[in-house]
Amino acid sequence: MNNKVTIVIPFFNCPFIAQAIESAINQTYQNIEIIVVNDGSTKHHEKIIPYLNRITYIKKENGGTASALNFGIQNSTGDYFAWLSSDDTFQPTKIEKQLHFMLQNNAKASYSNFYLINDQGSIVSPPQGMGFSNKVQFFKRMRRGCVINGCTVMLNMNVFKDFGLFDESLLYTQDYDFWLRILPHYHFYYFPEALVHYRVHENMGTKQHRIEIRKELQLTIQRHLTKMNALVKSFLH
Repeated sequence: MNNKVTIVIPFFNCPFIAQAIESAINQTYQNIEIIVVNDGSTKHHEKIIPYLNRITYIKKENGGTASALNFGIQNSTGDYFAWLSSDDTFQPTKIEKQLHFMLQNNAKASYSNFYLINDQGSIVSPPQGMGFSNKVQFFKRMRRGCVINGCTVMLNMNVFKDFGLFDESLLYTQDYDFWLRILPHYHFYYFPEALVHYRVHENMGTKQHRIEIRKELQLTIQRHLTKMNALVKSFLH
């Protein structure tokens, strides 16, 4: 496998950033580039300094996760894209196993299983991912809300060429919106092994912005509902 994988790590005032970078650096698959995008941080950026010779470090004004991801993608040279939140970590074999799986299946998009971890990095849950036995079940569930953890996703970079980047007007559901945009065109393959550790902590965005997230989620569902209904219908006939 000589495909290069770009790991984009958006960073904003996150105390766990060093652990995220370490997990990216320690991948068993070596043909990677790690792009850390400082999205206008005012805290914890000194934790990145020890890794500057191993990563591409770029800074921008604060614009939210979608803008940081897009900036990383625009500065990437990889054939495949992976996203790592600054408070999460990858298993050492994440890139190797998922890339191999995608190449085997000729997949343009895939997502994997994952564990929840706490502040200390200890696993505190059984695997949390959801796989589906057929496409209709998957589409029906995605029509109601997102079951894909963004940091478990790997995409062929050509997907962005075909469908553009993440919608920067969405502060919380930019990933869900993007998955729904590409679903009619690409099958999302599910890799059942847990390859990501998703950190649950008091300062995480999903806890701090619960109400705003719920509102934006409903808007995103409505935006894609007609298309998703048609997609479900097309597989039932």
